[in-house]
Amino acid sequence: MFENLFSPLNTFLYGLGLGSVFLVLSLLSHWKTQREFKRFKSHLTDKLDLDAKQIQDINKERARLSQEAENLRMQVARLNERPDNKMQRELEILARAEKHMVINAPGFAPAWEMAKSQALSQIENEERGLSFPQKIFRRLVGTASTGQNVALPESASAPAQKGQASAAVV
Repeated sequence: MFENLFSPLNTFLYGLGLGSVFLVLSLLSHWKTQREFKRFKSHLTDKLDLDAKQIQDINKERARLSQEAENLRMQVARLNERPDNKMQRELEILARAEKHMVINAPGFAPAWEMAKSQALSQIENEERGLSFPQKIFRRLVGTASTGQNVALPESASAPAQKGQASAAVV
C-alpha cells in the first residue's frame, strides 16, 4: 500500500500539486500587492495634485500681497508728497537730528548736517520698511497700523499735533 504511495509518478504528482498550490498562493499575493500598489499610486497622485493646487494658491496669494504692498508703498509716497505730511516729516527729521546733537555736540555746524542727513536716511529706511523694529512688528502684528504715520518724541508730538513747528530739546 505504501509502495504505491511513493512511486515516482505519485511523487511527481504530489510535487506538481504542492507547486500549483504555492503558485496559486503567490499569484493571489501578487494580485493583492498589485492592487495595493495601484491604490498607493492613486493616493500619491491625489496628494501631488492637492499639493500643486496649494502651491499655486500660495503663489497667487504671494503675488497679490506683493502687489498690495507695492500699492501701499506708492500710496505712502503719494501721501508724503502732501504739504502737511512733508512738514511733519521735516519736523521728525529735525527732532531726531536735534536729539542726536544733544548727545554728540563737539562742533555744531558739521555735526548738525551729519545728524540731519543721518535722520533723513533713517526715515527713508523706515518708509521703505527696512528698519529692524518695523520688520519684527510686521512679522508679529502684520502690515496694518493705527495712529500717526510719523513717530515723534513726546516733547515734539504735542506741538506737532497743534500745528506748531517748534522742536523742544530732549
